[in-house]
Amino acid sequence: MNQASNSHGPRRRSLLGGVLLAGLAPGVLRAQSRPSQGDVEPEVVTVARGLEQPWSLAFLPDGRLLVTEKAGRLRVVADGRPGAPLQGVPAVDDRGQGGLLDVVLAPDFASSRAIYLSFSEPAPGGRGNGTAVARAVLENQGLSNVKVVFRQEPKVSSTAHYGGRLVFARDGRLFITLGDRFSRRDDAQDLSNHLGKIVRIEADGGVPRDNPLVNQPGARPEVWSWGHRNVQGAALHPRTGELWTHEHGPQGGDELNIVTGGRNHGWPVITAGREYGSGAVIGQGETRADVAPALRTWVPSVAPSGMAFLTSDRYPGWQGSLFIGTLKAQRLIRLTLDGNRVTGEQRLLAGLGERLRDVRQGPDGRIYLLTDSDEGRVLRLG
Repeated sequence: MNQASNSHGPRRRSLLGGVLLAGLAPGVLRAQSRPSQGDVEPEVVTVARGLEQPWSLAFLPDGRLLVTEKAGRLRVVADGRPGAPLQGVPAVDDRGQGGLLDVVLAPDFASSRAIYLSFSEPAPGGRGNGTAVARAVLENQGLSNVKVVFRQEPKVSSTAHYGGRLVFARDGRLFITLGDRFSRRDDAQDLSNHLGKIVRIEADGGVPRDNPLVNQPGARPEVWSWGHRNVQGAALHPRTGELWTHEHGPQGGDELNIVTGGRNHGWPVITAGREYGSGAVIGQGETRADVAPALRTWVPSVAPSGMAFLTSDRYPGWQGSLFIGTLKAQRLIRLTLDGNRVTGEQRLLAGLGERLRDVRQGPDGRIYLLTDSDEGRVLRLG
């Protein structure tokens, strides 16, 4: 698998029909996906179409959706149709894997109307780029009061490995996942930069006083954990509130992790990943006493994307499962859990034939997906 196929490789056009969402819009045309591992999968319903390389979605309180598109567009989806691009979105460098990435609502959205966007921010004068996060107020026609609250340092001349997932913890602090930028993988072990890290900030961009490295000389105080390659999925465990993430390995070595403050996750020293092409071993091995072990590793790589815990009982027997979208494998993975232990894996939607970029549980308790193509769709299971 080459670098591009791990995140923004070739995209296939839609294979399933459907135009509208029951609840948001009546008259859905539904397509039945192929049964997997003896279980009948839920129907796949097309909620909306007409999106170009969508990356993330968020649910507004009134039932509409916010969807980001890689090229730098933010759209409101209502009645099965994407609206015009909202004004005020920060400029993005959308080359390669870059662009407008994640979108989340602020915890106080009901009163503040604030949202947060991650994106690949071009450096002044075109000298590189880096992942940044902006806070903005959502208005009817666009964004106002746009302010960048975090910038990954240093800027790097690369078009890969931005990370970019955003997760608010229960205490209102914001986790941001940051890639190693591909060409700078050794920096993932260097605490003086933001490359290959997960950072934790206050909602206004400040540094929490209880961050693990806040008093360590030479370390970036925003750093929560390090030794990451390219974390593109993150979610809070609904019972414990712990941050669960997954990240892309190269040829193999995709990982599912529980990320706690002050821990090293190994990359590129401790990994199951192999060098592209040659398959040569990377680093010193797959385990080390001071490195947080992965809960699960995929070899060969599946190229994981968004993920979500299912807390509802909408799907018989699936409550408590962890769902992970994939790009290269073009499947929705369902992991069964016993506490912090993965007890099983089911690969769903074998007949879909599309890359899945984001996975969310909606306010109706159903699973929603984004397909990653030039004719991207919002899908719903059942």
